[in-house]
Amino acid sequence: QVQLVESGGGLVQAGESLRLSCVASGIHFSINSMEWYRQAPGKQRDLVARITSRGRETYADSVKGRFTISRDNAKNTVYLQMNSLKPEDTATYYCKAMAIINVWGQGTQVTVSS
Repeated sequence: QVQLVESGGGLVQAGESLRLSCVASGIHFSINSMEWYRQAPGKQRDLVARITSRGRETYADSVKGRFTISRDNAKNTVYLQMNSLKPEDTATYYCKAMAIINVWGQGTQVTVSS
């Protein structure tokens, strides 16, 4: 059974940083591309960042230069370092294994105040 457990969210002020973590179990983590999504109230869930099994990173335009995705295969963990946070980054953040559809964690809430 695939499980994804996100953590690290919180309430911060604009310009501050947070580091999100997601621990995966039930999958062969090292061969999976991993992704971070976010969903603001009343909006669709959007892809924020992706990292392939080889470490290639891609980002949504809205977070380029501010967010960094990374992974630690020994810990089955994917991270999202978020710097220079803006109020529009406020959302619930979810991680996902790209190849596994419809399996989501509980998410972690990020709230950025202005």
